[in-house]
Amino acid sequence: MALAEVSVVPIGTGNTSVSRYVAQAVKVLEREKDVSYTLTGMGTIIEGDLDRLFDVIKRMHQSVIDAGALRVYTVIKIDDRRDKPSTAEKKVESLKQALEHDS
Repeated sequence: MALAEVSVVPIGTGNTSVSRYVAQAVKVLEREKDVSYTLTGMGTIIEGDLDRLFDVIKRMHQSVIDAGALRVYTVIKIDDRRDKPSTAEKKVESLKQALEHDS
């Protein structure tokens, strides 16, 4: 399973607030059954098969254009670990354990 952090940034909307555009990208995720996601204030973490993630990210990007944004800047970070299963939650747990160990 791969993890990706995605930020879809609408540009050219004429508004300081872009949440109504970003909401369209989140609606794409809500319809997915085999992709889990976590919203953050600066992006969204999605988990699933890498090919599926690329497809979903493309549709997220397009949904913001379809909502009327004249320009969309999308940033993608991918963690594709193949030696063992991983999730965003497991990565945070591992970090917390390391912090406790170093205390």
